[in-house]
Order: sequence, then C-alpha cells, then structure tokens
Amino acid sequence: MFWRKKEQQQGAVVETADDTAPPIDQKPFRQAILPVLACGAGLFSDGYVANVIGSVSTTLGYEYGDVYSNSNAATVVPAIAFAGTVVGQLVFGYSSDKWSRTNSLLVSTVILIIFTALATGSYYHGDAVGMFNILVAWRFFVGIGIGGEYPAGSVGCAESTGELKGGTRNTWFILFTNTMIDWGFVFGAFVPYVVAAAASNIYYGTIWRTSLGIGVVFPLVLFFLRLRLKEPEEFSRNSMKHAKTPYLLALRYYGFRLLIVSLIWFIYDFSAYSFSIYSSKILSNIYGGDGPLTTIFGWNTVINLFYIPGTMLGAPISDRLGPRYTLILGQVLQAIVGFIMAGCYSMLSHPSVVGAFAVVYGIFLSLGELGPGNNIGLLAAKTCATGVRGQYYGAAAAFGKIGAFVGTYVFKYIAAPDGDEIKSAQYKFYVSSCLCIFAAGLALLLPHIGQDTITKEDAEFRAYLESKGWDTRQLGLKKGESIESLHEGSVDQAAAETKASEK
Repeated sequence: MFWRKKEQQQGAVVETADDTAPPIDQKPFRQAILPVLACGAGLFSDGYVANVIGSVSTTLGYEYGDVYSNSNAATVVPAIAFAGTVVGQLVFGYSSDKWSRTNSLLVSTVILIIFTALATGSYYHGDAVGMFNILVAWRFFVGIGIGGEYPAGSVGCAESTGELKGGTRNTWFILFTNTMIDWGFVFGAFVPYVVAAAASNIYYGTIWRTSLGIGVVFPLVLFFLRLRLKEPEEFSRNSMKHAKTPYLLALRYYGFRLLIVSLIWFIYDFSAYSFSIYSSKILSNIYGGDGPLTTIFGWNTVINLFYIPGTMLGAPISDRLGPRYTLILGQVLQAIVGFIMAGCYSMLSHPSVVGAFAVVYGIFLSLGELGPGNNIGLLAAKTCATGVRGQYYGAAAAFGKIGAFVGTYVFKYIAAPDGDEIKSAQYKFYVSSCLCIFAAGLALLLPHIGQDTITKEDAEFRAYLESKGWDTRQLGLKKGESIESLHEGSVDQAAAETKASEK
C-alpha cells in the first residue's frame, strides 16, 4: 500500500530533519503568544454565530408560529451558514497558501462583520416569508467569513506555536482555537438568555435581532488586533506562494491522511453542531413548548457551559498523550455516555429532572470536546507541510462543515416511525454514539503528532519532493525572486567573500 511505503520514506528522512530544517527561533512568551491569540481567537465568532442561530430559530418559532415552523426556513436558517462556511474554507484555504495568511484573515473578518450586521437588519416589506429568505441569504455570506477563519486563522495559529516553548504547544493551540469556539457556543446561548430576560420574554423581534447583532462586536475588536500581524516564520520559510504547487505529488503523499482527517471531522461536526443548534429545541420539547424563553435559554446556557471543562482540561492531555490518543479516548468515553443517555432518556426527559438531563447531556458534550473537538483541528493543521497546509486544512474543515450542514438538515428526520418524541431523541443519541466508535477506529490510522511535527513534516515533504525531481529551492521564494536570481545572488556573495579573504 502506498502509505506504508511513505512511512518507510518518512522514517529515513526524520533522521536528517534537524539538519535540513533548523528550529524556529524561540521568542519571549508575551511576544510569541500574541500571534497565536490573534490568529486563533477569531474562532470565537464561529462558535457564537453558529450557536446563537439555534436560539434565534427558536425565537422565530415563538414569534411567527406555524408560518415559520412549517416553512423551509425552519430548516434552512440554522443550516445555511455551514454551506457558506464550506465555500469560505476552500477559497481562503487557497488564498492563505498562495497569497497571505494575515491578509486572508483580514478579508474574512471584514466579511463576517458586514454580513452579520446585514443579517441583524433582515427585512422585506413587512412580509415574514420574504424576511426569512433575506436572513438566509445574509447568513450564507456570514458563513463565508467564518470559513476564512479556519484555514487562515488556525493554520497561522499552529505555525505560530512553533515559536513557543516545547511541551505546551498543543495546549496553546487548543486554547486559542477550539476553546475559543466553545466559549463562543456559551455566549451564543447566554446572550439570548440575557436579552430575553431584558425583553420580558415577549418582544421577540428585539430578542433575536439583538442576539444576532452582538455577534458583530467580537470580530470588530479582533480586526484591529490583526492589523499588526506578520506572516508566521514557518510560512515565510516554506511557502509555495510564488511557486507552482505540485498538487499531484501532494495528493499522492497526503491523500490517504487527508481522507481520514476529513471523515473524522465530518462525523464530529455532524453530531456536535446538530446537538448544539437543537439543544434549545430539545429543551423546548421537554417543556412541551410552553416554557418561557428565559427558562429554555437558561438551561441551554448551562448545557453549553459543559463544553468548557472538556476543552480546557483536555488541552494539556493532548500534550501528554498526543492528539491522536486523546481523540480516541474522548470518542470512546463519549460513546459510552451517549448509549447511557439513550437508554435513560425516558427517565431524564421530564421537567422535574431537567437538571439531571442537563448534567448528563453536558458530560456527553464535554467528552466530545476533550476528544475530537480539541484535536481534529490540531491533527489537520500539523499533519501536512506548510506549502499546502492552508488548502489541506481548508479541505478537511470543509468536509467537516458538510457534516454539520447534513447533520442540522437531517437531524430532525432521525425520528421514530410513530412520531414518539422520546424514542426520536433516543435514536439521535444512538446514532451519534455509534459514529463516535467509528471515528475512534479511524483515528488509529493517523500518525503521531509531537512538539516539532510541523518542522519535521516540512523536512520530510521537502525530501519527498526532491526524490521526485521537484526543485525545492522554490520553497519560500519572495515576490520578484526566482531560482535564477537566487543562484546569481549566491555566486555574487561567494565572490565577495573570496575577494574579502584575499585582502
């Protein structure tokens, strides 16, 4: 099999990795951590904008009743941003490799700010259905802005961690990527709760528009921080922005690995985003549709808070066990809790024990963050070379978001044939738990990720390209440079040194 041959080639290259790729210079912590924060923290907006739409959809159901609930908008509004995100991940994945990590980030941030504001003001001549359609259109473009955060932000964050102290690099990557998404989830649940309380549970238009509009604030603050960003040193050394990318060679080398990472991400997003978006709907069903919004959103906030211990306590575990085994551990434990949740759902799905439901459900979500939530992005960012990392990461993340789109669209159809709500909810947990076991098995096919994996991966891929006849002097070329100019420059420098030594 070709990947076995590749492993043998890699084994031979690793021995010389340190010689061909000198380590990135270590910087003082405060100086090194700022690019990591600026690149990764934008994913907070992804978590907020993705999660708040669940509460917005619930509020629209309260405001417009059957006009909304029986329309296509009830399904499309929560899911359409994922379609835009796929487009953004693919487009910005390419631009982050062939143009600039930092400039791609700035463009995606501007898109996110503009279209989140437009979504907040959605209106169509007083017609509800027309307004739903306008909201759907703006949410699609919001998704494109979110999509840019993944390949440009996360990849830049991963490369910047190389300038941090070894032994903690995976932890810092996770804290400024997935943990940011999870805090976005929490605020995406908490803000609608606060707004609903302020609006006395009755001014529905104010509740959903304000909740959406607050999503403009976070990327606006981050935009000014990102204006000071520079390209990661690893990208400056090994980019292919001014070279013709050898896509066929890259696909042969990374194709199988990319497929596995993409499948795991698809499975994770299928469950994670679906449960996140529909958690307020599940709680609404427990209360029979009669509970006030503050009660539903309040318990939704409690449930989303369980993401935080999973991601924050799991971050250092990824440095201890490695991302691959931490992912497997989280998936297996989540599957066990999911099966328990399914079996006990009939006892947990009563308003009198909603606290117990929130705790068990929260543990289920928390374990998902400890495993794939924390580590799938880390694996995607560190299992390929710098020259194609943005496109590799963007393709894997796009496949994951397709899973999120599919999940939010079909989740409502995972139901009992007789329409029993308890059985329908049980089926969702059974399906999710089975997928967790499958994803854990897939993770065994991925390589180990160490502290210096990015540097070593660049060295291994460079050696592979050279073995296939590709001129690796093209890596890291700056604008206006060519191989010929580099050769002439090196000759002139050698002549100058010889002349100086003669004197």
